[in-house]
Amino acid sequence: MTGGLIGLVLTGRAARLGVEPFFMELIAGMEEALTPHGATVLLLVVPDLDAELATYRRWAADRTVEAVVVVNLVGDDIRPAELAGIGLSAVLAGRHGADSSFHRVVTDDAGAITAAMDLLASLGHRVVGRVTGPADLVHTAERSSAMRAAGERNGVGIRVIEADYSAEAGIRGVHDLLTGDPRPSAVIFDNDVMAVAAEQDLIRAGLAVPGQVSLLACDDSPLCELAVPPMSALSIDVHEHGLTLGRAVLEALRGVAPHDHAGPPIRIRRRESTGLSR
Repeated sequence: MTGGLIGLVLTGRAARLGVEPFFMELIAGMEEALTPHGATVLLLVVPDLDAELATYRRWAADRTVEAVVVVNLVGDDIRPAELAGIGLSAVLAGRHGADSSFHRVVTDDAGAITAAMDLLASLGHRVVGRVTGPADLVHTAERSSAMRAAGERNGVGIRVIEADYSAEAGIRGVHDLLTGDPRPSAVIFDNDVMAVAAEQDLIRAGLAVPGQVSLLACDDSPLCELAVPPMSALSIDVHEHGLTLGRAVLEALRGVAPHDHAGPPIRIRRRESTGLSR
């Protein structure tokens, strides 16, 4: 491979990328795997799914890219079938039903949220809230199913608010949870941006973290480490995740039969935002 481009299309407001450390670190890992083989990532931000599909068709027709990486898979995702139909090589970042026609890089989101729930239960929390990403995302659904199962097993009630990963949504979500009934004594956020924004807002409002409410993010990043108090998080080596995606792309382009690639393990980084229920 020489001078090849690997496409990555993200939908949504381009401005949000500035506060999404996850994707920047993911791309850095992909580049580390691809660059020695003369390839690089072509990132494009588009407004919606229709624009994403149109991009794939244009890239396939013009042979702009050699392959694409597909992120933020949803349950009824039409993108894999579209890519197969136009003959564009792809790697899926996550599960897509029982589809075995693509290389997939799969992380254990269910196991991670189960570990988080077990930790919070051990600290005495009897009601746990969660501010999620969009409910149709596969990893959101996997986390939600595992959270319900862990809650039932531990005798912990759960309350869930759907959001969109933005700082504003994180703030709204935590206030909806804390003013509702039953009131959670701990809240999990599906990304770091929502978690840190919510923590800052709660502290400005005079609530003690973790004295009155414990907080934990599903994404770890420097934002979590720099927060005051530092934010507990489910930590995955995002750079390594990107490396795995890049290596899966190289295998796909070499004609290796599609198979699942294990993403990096997800571990709990307990910091000062999570404590005993009081």
